Amino acid sequence: MPARRKFEFQGSQGSALAGLLETPDQAPIATALFAHCFTCGKDIAAASRISRALVKRGYAVMRFDFTGLGNSDGDFSNTNFSSNVQDLIAAANHLREEGMPPSLLIGHSLGGTAVLSAAHEIPECKGVATIGSPGDARHVSAQFACDLDTIERDGEARVSLAGRQFTIRKQFLDDINQTSEAHIAQLKAALLIMHSPVDATVNIAEAERIYKAARHPKSFISLDKADHLLTRAEDAEYVADMIAAWALRQVRVASDANASARPGISKGEVGISERNRKFMLDVYSDDHQWIADEPSSVGGNNAGPDPYEHLLASVGTCTAMTIRMYAARKKWPLDNVDVTLRHSREHLKDCEGCEDKPMQIDVIDRDIVLHGDLDEDQRARLMAIADKCPVHRTLTHNLSIKTREVPA
Repeated sequence: MPARRKFEFQGSQGSALAGLLETPDQAPIATALFAHCFTCGKDIAAASRISRALVKRGYAVMRFDFTGLGNSDGDFSNTNFSSNVQDLIAAANHLREEGMPPSLLIGHSLGGTAVLSAAHEIPECKGVATIGSPGDARHVSAQFACDLDTIERDGEARVSLAGRQFTIRKQFLDDINQTSEAHIAQLKAALLIMHSPVDATVNIAEAERIYKAARHPKSFISLDKADHLLTRAEDAEYVADMIAAWALRQVRVASDANASARPGISKGEVGISERNRKFMLDVYSDDHQWIADEPSSVGGNNAGPDPYEHLLASVGTCTAMTIRMYAARKKWPLDNVDVTLRHSREHLKDCEGCEDKPMQIDVIDRDIVLHGDLDEDQRARLMAIADKCPVHRTLTHNLSIKTREVPA
């Protein structure tokens, strides 16, 4: 099952920002950082729907509330576009510390404008996707155009945005008036621009501005009939589908470019290296790579199987392969084999010294289901063969682990 983990990290102004990391039930294809729209929050329908849909497609997604919004601390009236960009960079830094640096940045509305700026400070970023975003932050002033004179005269004003009251100060206007789309040309990542031709909040001409300012690789997808906030679930699903398919190419290209960073592993060896200086590990064989981790309950990110799950998987896969190999050699009608394993520890009741110091033994319970038109003798033989799988024999015979330190 996909996992959800709430946490806090320090934002650009020192306030605690509320984040939510959602991960798939397997090693993620990539990690995406999602920036919500102006004065919205991480739990707005579009953000949560797109994030969940991307997780279903194999991506890990982090979304958070900008300073002063949602569950994050801080005073919104003291924030501006530049501080939002710095909050994004702080979120990326937190993901990097967790061993999951974001290679994808996704922004909705002004959040898209912000990720275009933040991407320059996030070296792992390989792709940026904007959804209904303006070319620069000055566009947001249209949402409180009637209050601009008051803000200029009095230094601030209470404005109504999406039915809620916010204080907008002159420093906010001064900050957004310094923005432009000029930096987009220096974007060192692939760009996907998504916009609805009937967007009544941010005109589709803003998408054209972004597209013209950017260099290739860049792509545009029209979100026909969608409103600005993607209030229809099917529109959010479509956006997630398009981002997932587009991003996969960017991640693969990045993986090919970084292939030389993979350690050299000989056939028959397994290499393990730390990913985040906590519990998350990269595991390598000569042809494969996967992640090991611990559950969130003990301080891990639950991004991969824990050590005992790896052990059970080793026994279970070897069991199933050995049974299949034997049945195939005998040409027996084995349709399928299912193996379920559990690890536990049991107290030894009859042993020397047990009265003074209770002793335990590790136990692996293994349940096997044999599907097919097999007679009783065939079933009995296959169950006996299960105990002869190589991993089973290795663990139940004399096993010695020899450890030595190798110079770095």
